[in-house]
Order: sequence, then C-alpha cells, then structure tokens
Amino acid sequence: MTTTKPHEIVERALELSRADGCVVIADERSSANLRWAGNALTTNGVTRGRTLTVIATVDGAQGTASGVVSRSAVTADELEPLVRAAEAAARESGPAEDAQPLVAGDKAAAGFTEPPAETGPQVFGRFAPALGEAFGAARAGGRELYGFAFHSVTSTYLGTSTGVRLRHDQPTGTLEVNAKSPDHAKSAWAGAATRDFTDVDPLAMDADLAQRLAWAERRVDLPAGRYETLLPPTAVADLLIYQVWSSGARDAAEGRTVFAKQGGGTRVGEKLSALPLTLRSDPGAPGLEAAPFVIAHASGDDSSVFDNGLPVEPVEWIREGTLNRLVTTRHSAKLTGLPVAPAGDNLILDGGSDRSLADMVAGTERGLLLTCLWYIREVDPATLLLTGLTRDGVYLVEGGEVTGVVNNFRFNESPVDLLGRATEAGRTERTLPREWSDWFTRAAAPALRIPDFNMSSVSQGV
Repeated sequence: MTTTKPHEIVERALELSRADGCVVIADERSSANLRWAGNALTTNGVTRGRTLTVIATVDGAQGTASGVVSRSAVTADELEPLVRAAEAAARESGPAEDAQPLVAGDKAAAGFTEPPAETGPQVFGRFAPALGEAFGAARAGGRELYGFAFHSVTSTYLGTSTGVRLRHDQPTGTLEVNAKSPDHAKSAWAGAATRDFTDVDPLAMDADLAQRLAWAERRVDLPAGRYETLLPPTAVADLLIYQVWSSGARDAAEGRTVFAKQGGGTRVGEKLSALPLTLRSDPGAPGLEAAPFVIAHASGDDSSVFDNGLPVEPVEWIREGTLNRLVTTRHSAKLTGLPVAPAGDNLILDGGSDRSLADMVAGTERGLLLTCLWYIREVDPATLLLTGLTRDGVYLVEGGEVTGVVNNFRFNESPVDLLGRATEAGRTERTLPREWSDWFTRAAAPALRIPDFNMSSVSQGV
C-alpha cells in the first residue's frame, strides 16, 4: 500500500467510512519456525502478513445493524472498496441483537503510531544450539527426537469512529517434542509455551522424555474402568479451556449448558469443588500477558464487535471452589443481570498447593499417570460431558513409583464433575495445552488427582 504503516491504514479507513459507526482492526503478523525429525533439522521458515477488518454500524428505525468484512493483503486501491463492502453488509443485514454504543476513547494508546513488533530466526538464537545438544544426547541414548518450534508476533491496531486508538503486541511461542524408540513402538511427548524461547530447555525436555521411554520398557495391559488418575497440568488446562469456552452467561441462563440452574437462572454462587480451586484470567499475569482490551473480529455467543476496545479486567471464574463469573458481553450482561466479563486470552488454575507432580506420584498407592489428552470432543452440553483419547504414555503407578506403561484409553468425563471429585491439586505451573495449542497457549495449571477417572474403553493408539 502507498500508506504502509498500520496506524495510518486504520486512520485512512476511518476517514473513508460513511457509516454511523466504524471499527477498524489491523493485524500485523510475523512468524518463524523450526521442524526436526530423527535428531536433525528438516525445515525452517518465516512468514509475514497483514489482515484488515472493517466493522460498519448503521442506525435504523428498528435498531443498529453491523457489517463485518476482513481481507488479507489489502492494497491502497482495495481499501475504499473494503470499507464500502462493510457498509453494504451492514445495510443488508437486520438489526444486530448485540448492538451497543461503540466504546468511546479520547487519546491514542502508547505506541499506537509505532511500527509493528516482529519476530524472525533470531528468536531461536539461544534455543537452536541447545536443541543441537539435545539431538546429540538423544542419539547417544538411542532415542529419536521429532518436533516443531513456532514463534509468532501479532501487533493489533484498533481504531474506532468514537475515538478509540489502542495497540497490543502479542508474542506466542510453542515447543513440542516427541521422543521415539528406534522401532517407533514407544513414544513420549513434552511441550512448552513461551513468549520468546529464552525460558525453554530442550536438554531438560529430552531428559524427561528419556525417563518416560525407560518407564515404557515394561508394558501392562489394563481393561477399561475407573482408575485413580493423576492428570498433568497440560491435560487439566485442555479440559478447563473447553469449560471456559462453554461458560457463556446467556447460554446458561437459557438452560442450554452445564451452568444452567434447575428451575431457571445460572449456577453462579454454587460450590463446584471442595478444594480451594480458583480459576482466573488476568491479562497482566507474568509470562502469560494477553490483550488488556477486547479485540473482536466478529460477533458470537460470547463476543461482540460492539465491545471492541472494552477493557479486559482480571476475573475469577471460580473462586475458592465456587462458581463466581460467567463470560458476558455488554449485551448478555444486560440479559442475565450478571457483571460484564469478557473472555480473557489466558487461563490460570490455582490450587493452593506447592506439591510437584513427582510428589503426587510418590503419594499414590496404585493409579495411572497421564501424559496428555487428545482429540477432545463434546458429547453432551447439558453436563459438559467430553470424550477424547490419552496419548504418548499412560503409566502405571504402584507403591509410589512408576512401574510401567499401560495401553491408551478413550475417556468420558466432564471437567465440571472432575473439579467436584478431585481430591488433590499440585502446584500451579505454566503449561502448553496440547489439544488446543493452535488456538490457546497461555495457560497455567496444577496436576489434579481424580480418584475415579472414567476410562470408558481401550484405545489402540500410541
């Protein structure tokens, strides 16, 4: 584009708008990645891209309508047609149910006129040599490492016809490593989330994977059934992310979810767990920093384009075991009488304990230790019953020690029920939710002890 700076694109789109209201979101993205297989790098690459979203609002006798159009790689000649397309979409649609006055602002946030943040191969400057050392250690130990390291930075510029000018830089990094035996009959997985790859240690991950492959030297086949099970932080995060995604206030108030109260209303205020568990989101959480304002590219059950720029405050979804908040937009808050609580882009479960997963294993007479969960799908929204598979190592614990690996299982469980049945929580630590890592990476959780986790059937997966 002739005008290349993102903030100038936002301003120009707002100038072109003829609608009653306008929101413009410019997302500048850059990414870098490394991929490896069999203890050797195979590919690497970098990408850059821009997406422009224009939201037009048009007032009418029946209410306010909205139109949303998003396009990538918009040229100067395409900018005005994009704005007009959003306006046409608004005029052609009916009144928006979630219509609210656009959020007002009166000055640009710090950095709004600065160039976007970027990433590139340099982000792996410290990580890549350590990865090479991990390859050497794995090769010497008869293991093969496979994996992927990905880093991206998205700079979001948000402007509105009501004066909002906000900017947020979001770095996101993920690291996943699989270790396999030479015959590929045994597999173990480890993952980590990071902002900049300075706090991940591939050598330590390889050592942990080596221990897990050693545990797998003895195999024990077990039938389906209910087992005392230690869920590691990654599995706990995967389950609770889905729970928060299913915790919209309106759906609960209308009786469609597990958070609906019999006879009407919601379960806010109800005790969900005897443990002092607090589930929260906080855009300022160290190491898990996320956007402190709403960035909504489209409206949905739990988001509204009219809320763009609304502050995202720290919120406790569950406080000391009691359901405290449900996700609300300004519109659904009015419908339900609950406080406004936009969904945050991170999730933290605190259990009030400093016990490590190793400590919890040592305190287990007989049970199962999972590595991670996979292919999680919803079975029943009324109970939030989920099904999925275990993957890359289910280990048998006997007398406080891991004594072997067992077969994989399909499970059927509700995360809400699990919180109610959990008998112990470990210390909270940052973790990578394996199932949802393409959409949600900023999470911290403890391990949980479940006395009767439902392994509904045996799975033949590795």
